Amino acid sequence: MDQLTFKTNINCGNCVRAVTGFLNDVEEVEQWEVDTSSPDKTLTVKGAQLRPEAIVEAVEDAGFDITPL
Repeated sequence: MDQLTFKTNINCGNCVRAVTGFLNDVEEVEQWEVDTSSPDKTLTVKGAQLRPEAIVEAVEDAGFDITPL
């Protein structure tokens, strides 16, 4: 299983809920979580054959900033 990490501005429970549908729609994503207590609001994504651009697109479509770490 691959793992990717990203810096985001997803900073609260409501933000996590807002992005949930977008990330769950990315076929390769098996598991993801946002560490809202981290200064970088780190998004960790796990799955098979992850494409970073698909994760970035999903988070940006949800209205959030995202940068690969």
